[in-house]
Amino acid sequence: MATAEFGDAPLVGVDEMSTPAWMTVDQQVAEAGLWRTLLALPAGARVVLGLAWQASRRLSVLTAMLAVAGGCATAFGLLATADVLSVLLAQGPTPQRVVSALPAVGLVVAALATRALLESGTATTGALLKPRVEQLARDRAHSAIARVDLIAFDDSDYAELVRQGLQRGMGSIARCLDAITSVSGAVIHGGAAVCTAAVLHPVLAPLVLLVVVPDLWASARSAKLAYQSYVRMVTRNLRTAIASDLLSDRETAAELRACTAGPALLAEYRRISAQLTQDASRVEFARARVRLAGRMVAGIGTGVAYGVLGLLLYLGSLPLASAGTAIVAMRMAAAALSSTMAGVNSLYENILYLEFYADLLEQTALRSRPPSTAEAPADPHEITLHSVSFTYPGQTEPALRELNLTIRRGEVIALVGENGSGKSTLAKLITGLYRPTHGQVRWDDVDLATVDEESIYRRIAMVMQNPARWPMTARDNIRIGRIERADPHGLGFATAAAESGADTVIAELPHGERTVLSRRFANGRDLSGGQWQRISVARGLYRDAPILVADEPTAAMDAKAEHAVFASIHHLTSTARTTILITHRLANIRHADRIVVLDHGRIIEQGTHAQLLADQGHYADLYTLQATPYHPEPALG
Repeated sequence: MATAEFGDAPLVGVDEMSTPAWMTVDQQVAEAGLWRTLLALPAGARVVLGLAWQASRRLSVLTAMLAVAGGCATAFGLLATADVLSVLLAQGPTPQRVVSALPAVGLVVAALATRALLESGTATTGALLKPRVEQLARDRAHSAIARVDLIAFDDSDYAELVRQGLQRGMGSIARCLDAITSVSGAVIHGGAAVCTAAVLHPVLAPLVLLVVVPDLWASARSAKLAYQSYVRMVTRNLRTAIASDLLSDRETAAELRACTAGPALLAEYRRISAQLTQDASRVEFARARVRLAGRMVAGIGTGVAYGVLGLLLYLGSLPLASAGTAIVAMRMAAAALSSTMAGVNSLYENILYLEFYADLLEQTALRSRPPSTAEAPADPHEITLHSVSFTYPGQTEPALRELNLTIRRGEVIALVGENGSGKSTLAKLITGLYRPTHGQVRWDDVDLATVDEESIYRRIAMVMQNPARWPMTARDNIRIGRIERADPHGLGFATAAAESGADTVIAELPHGERTVLSRRFANGRDLSGGQWQRISVARGLYRDAPILVADEPTAAMDAKAEHAVFASIHHLTSTARTTILITHRLANIRHADRIVVLDHGRIIEQGTHAQLLADQGHYADLYTLQATPYHPEPALG
């Protein structure tokens, strides 16, 4: 009904979104044969064990030693069980046989108690190791993402990989470690049972395996089906996540209600969810069939094992005591291998998702600048762009084409143009946040592509149109502009707040500068768009960098606040600071040293305000359009 009411066209993206480039490897994994995928388990396990080794060598070694010792206790207990049965089934009076068996019974009890103690120790060391591994994995991922080129976040494929790597991939690491610990212990115990059975009679070892291998295959095949479904549905899962965010996010809540868009968006969410549910049901049915087949074959294997055991007894090839021990070993091996199957199933499934984490680290490294010891000039006398072109990821048309521009220290440069002309992109190239696709950006003849990017960022301050809304105190929202700055008496903070008008915003907060600027915290407060921009301007001023970029810094401010902010920026230009201004309100840039006019990614004009008006070009047209409404109309008659 919802589909008929709101139409068949999708609202969020498109029905068949293109598969992200990083998913091609995961599709190959999903389509690979079961045996090939099982062979890949050791490689995934090495990644997790490598993290564990780096997180804590002591705990890693201790966990492994306890697991091996537990397996030895299992084998010893089974051999002691064989001795107990041999004594109990021997000739002689029953009381005497029971008394004779007591030492062996004591050994069995001691072995079982030791095994339980060792298993508890393994679980404890594993629990201590897991949070260290998770912390190391998170730190490695976040450290890599913090260094990646800014342009990577304009690539939707990479942005989704970050989401999957931090959610699915990161979550799989702890589960893989749990599974490896569980599988290691179970394999050692099961191996001890199989080896003990082999010592009693060579035929018993394959009989034990015959009982459990079918279930092992079924579990692995079931996990494979689940992963194939996930890969197949990854784009639809993304769309449901987006629709869910739109329905529940504070930023869209007001407009969602004002536009009465809730029913249509909810219908879209339900439609995609229904597709996911249908696929999940189909996959679960297929997994159930596989598990049923595995259990049926395992049941047949159990029957065959007991039949062979009976035949050996009938032929006299196996003593009764050994047969009893074999049954105990078989049951113990079945229990151990049942745990192994559960662990392998979890390991198999989560190692597949671990690929997202590995892909994230790999792609982030590829999208990061190579390390360099060269430093950018501390306060460049001249910034030069040589034949610079720039194309965004996934686009064929350049955003900027063959730009040549020189900016001298202390100049106030205004970038002007219509929406999409390339103003903000050019500012990011000038400040080294983006690297050109072609050409060079030089500071004092130093190519920015050859220097350490951190040394570039230390020289710039950015005031953005949509500033970051840090969930911190008002004071730290400003200080984060240069958090390491020594400001013992708070003079720098007070000056930045006063010159930006942020001091009036702070004065109205219930706890002043100590108020947390986020509704997500108790007693936190949110700000209006204009107030956030004042905080952003204060942050840029507090940074006190030699190059300042103000990208629509007053877009959400009223006229009075806008005038105050631009007065502060013009005051800063008297301190030999290089300033790049981007604004649509041309009256604010009349006093700029130079105005650069862009159109469709090209520089079409540049000069002072007076020169450009005299040229009667594109800038003059834009300025006249803005100025005309403020001119009084001539009186009629």
